Amino acid sequence: MRQIIPDDWKKRINNFRLDLDARFDSALFSSLRGTRELYERYSAFMDRFYVGGWKRWVFVEPFSEAATIGLGGLVLMLALAIPAFRETADEDWLKKSDLAVTFLDRYGNPIGSRGIKHNDSIPLEDFPDNLIKATLATEDRRFYDHFGIDIAGTARALVTNAQAGGVRQGGSSISQQLAKNLFLSNERTIERKVNEAFLAIWLETRLTKNEILKLYLDRAYMGGGTFGVDGAAHFYFNKSVRDINLAEAAMLAGLFKAPTKFAPHINLPAARARANVVLDNLVDAGFMTEGQVFGARRNPAFAVDRRDESSPNYFLDYAFDEMRKLVDTFPKSYTERVFVVRTSIDMTVQHAADEAIENQLRQFGRDYHATQAATVVSDLDGGIRAMVGGRDYGASQFNRAVDAYRQPGSSFKPYVYTTALLNGFKPTSIVVDGPVCIGNWCPQNYGHSYSGSVTLTQAITRSINVVPVKLSIALGGKEGPKAGRAKIIEVARRFGLKAPLPDTPSMPIGSDEVTVLEHAVAYATFPNKGKAVTPHSVLEVRTGAGDLVWRWDRDGPKPKQAIPASVAADMAGMMSHVVSEGTARRAALDGIPTAGKTGTTNAYRDAWFVGYTGNFTCAVWYGNDDYSPTNRMTGGSLPAQTWHDIMVAAHQGVEVKELPGVGMGEKLPQPASAAMAQAGQPKTLEIKPGPPPILTRRGAEVLVQVEKMLDDAARLAEKAAPADPRKPGKPVSSSALAFPENYAAATADGVTTPALRKN
Repeated sequence: MRQIIPDDWKKRINNFRLDLDARFDSALFSSLRGTRELYERYSAFMDRFYVGGWKRWVFVEPFSEAATIGLGGLVLMLALAIPAFRETADEDWLKKSDLAVTFLDRYGNPIGSRGIKHNDSIPLEDFPDNLIKATLATEDRRFYDHFGIDIAGTARALVTNAQAGGVRQGGSSISQQLAKNLFLSNERTIERKVNEAFLAIWLETRLTKNEILKLYLDRAYMGGGTFGVDGAAHFYFNKSVRDINLAEAAMLAGLFKAPTKFAPHINLPAARARANVVLDNLVDAGFMTEGQVFGARRNPAFAVDRRDESSPNYFLDYAFDEMRKLVDTFPKSYTERVFVVRTSIDMTVQHAADEAIENQLRQFGRDYHATQAATVVSDLDGGIRAMVGGRDYGASQFNRAVDAYRQPGSSFKPYVYTTALLNGFKPTSIVVDGPVCIGNWCPQNYGHSYSGSVTLTQAITRSINVVPVKLSIALGGKEGPKAGRAKIIEVARRFGLKAPLPDTPSMPIGSDEVTVLEHAVAYATFPNKGKAVTPHSVLEVRTGAGDLVWRWDRDGPKPKQAIPASVAADMAGMMSHVVSEGTARRAALDGIPTAGKTGTTNAYRDAWFVGYTGNFTCAVWYGNDDYSPTNRMTGGSLPAQTWHDIMVAAHQGVEVKELPGVGMGEKLPQPASAAMAQAGQPKTLEIKPGPPPILTRRGAEVLVQVEKMLDDAARLAEKAAPADPRKPGKPVSSSALAFPENYAAATADGVTTPALRKN
């Protein structure tokens, strides 16, 4: 065999490999020896600094531990500071909250304003000395001495609060409060307090003490929709802040802590008591003597009566929040901060809504043990015509129409029936109203009775609980009830509901929570021929100079086809029976087509009526803030009556439109008093019907038995009567789930949840 590599080349390759190995070994040995020599030299050098004995434990070890802990603390502080400093990323951070909006109604009439009324025309040196001293004595006595965080003041507040067992004294400096006003919210969380502290230090590095104090006096919320002490002086005392006396300055300084609680136009005694505390602080801080504040104690300030019951404050708060979100969508190059906004509100409808709720609560609230209510009236394009977020804005600014999540009860069922119609059911489809269980949860009807075979129209008219649950099971088919409920939630989302809507077996009968606003506007999908709209209050935005910036019909989101128009018409036809012959007869309007659904939750905690005409949609809720039960209030009582009163006013002078699926309305039977007057007989006093009588449990059971007997008699009459081909067929067994038009009954497994009552 021939050699491929010559012998002399083999010898050269072997020699090269031996040389390479020797060089590698030599280099490795030299480097390790050099490293050892360097380490020995370093050890010998460091031995010169060795400290032993007591000096080591007194000086070296504490310094070493402090350096280690300090380095770790710096890393931790940097990590905590990053979220805070993100708030300052906007180059225009100083004007970030400087938004002033004047609101007009839909016809161009002024209705109020919101936002910062920044007044740079009054420099800090022109503010009264007693106001500056009162503010510093009450809010931050060491303002000019600390670096943004008053360590001593914070420690003192912690000790005081610990001794009192609650929050009695605040530890935030003026710099921290300004940081919260400029960048953060009012939520009480550790994260917010940490961000507040870092931002306060950041402000101290960017602004002087006087600039911080001036911004605080100009930006702080002072109650009554006013920002800044000058705006508050005009609002409460009808004068410039330059002209206020010591008693008025003390009252203004007392508002920083809780402007709503101590606002003098709402609670003058509380405002004066708080002003007296401010005067005590002035003396304790050494800014004034007891003799100097004696006159202010003897002659407390009087506030101008600014209570305006006609001001739509809940609506203005909602519109201002919407406006702030809208401004955030404008280009960053747009620096305008003063706007005039034309809104969708109709003050005639707003006054009617305020009056209707107040009248019902005043007359019947105590009987029903109901203390609060909320309502929203909307156009069919989603524009809010009226909004009532509570009984008294002065007592509580919490908007129950927008921010409160409450169970809708049976008023949620239209979304279930809509889903059924989308999946092959018809208004004449028959379902057996009989016992059904999902796992160990078995829904019950009101009165614990069953009606047997009923159509979907009859089921929604009588507000039967079992039928929607059986529909959710049928919609799931072989995949189970959970799949059916997922379809219902998906349809509700199409309508515009953004509430969480967790999946529970009782969801089809209204156990999930929604807001009044979303619920009202979602119902507009029915009269809108299946098109879902977005709730809104802003129609037109202009600058202070009158330049058009934004317009809803041009720039707002367009309606989306959520369901077919035929399904919306079928639902309107079904829901019209709820008003004409079902649980909401009190809501019927004379000559105006009406449809809707009542809702009553477990233990009568919430009572709803949500309805619509060809012109408007409206939702009404009654209940209590503390979630306590009412005295057997149902959606067909005060909510339906309130809805009726509001919608009568809303349709005054309005061309009544046809309601798809219902047609035009019918004239209601005249009351006896009106018939007698037309006949020439003396007119009797017409008494507006009050709440339905509250039955005892025994009385309710008797009525349920009578109703059951009447239903049995009706069924016997139907069997005896000749067959009518126009009537729906008989129900089939539960095995025929593939044919939803003849669906009868079904069961599946799930979890236990409380049953809701029928309306």
